Amino acid sequence: MDIDFEEIYNRYFKDVYLFILTLSKNPELAEEITQETFFKALKEIRHFRGGCSIKSWLCQIAKNIYFSHMRRQKFTADRDVPLPASSADVEQSYLNKEKARSIYQILHTLEEPYKEVFLLRTLGELSYREIGDIFSHNESWARVTYHRAKLKIREQLTAE
Repeated sequence: MDIDFEEIYNRYFKDVYLFILTLSKNPELAEEITQETFFKALKEIRHFRGGCSIKSWLCQIAKNIYFSHMRRQKFTADRDVPLPASSADVEQSYLNKEKARSIYQILHTLEEPYKEVFLLRTLGELSYREIGDIFSHNESWARVTYHRAKLKIREQLTAE
């Protein structure tokens, strides 16, 4: 298999960068993870068998590097959020934050592959086909798994 790695880099750099930026919300970290992804891909390109698209393979590498980084850093989800102007805005902001926190807590308890499929679809903005490729399944499997993950989250939210 003759692969032009420079062409792969030029073609997919932006996709991988935007994928990690979506996950991390941090341009510097996204740049760092993207560079590390292509470095690792270059070292491991001989193991790529074509079972999925190059883009899916690169995003899987990037996701693994990102999650490894997060585990090492014990990253907290605290972000600088501008304070709303009125007390009604403050209350709504608090309620939105609490709901998001509840969803993340529920998501943390979901078993695999529901958790990962949900994250890849919502935060990673991957298509069902790309998610299926990552898990070596078809697009329908990814759709059903994502739908079941949403149902599990809704079920637990209404139980609270």
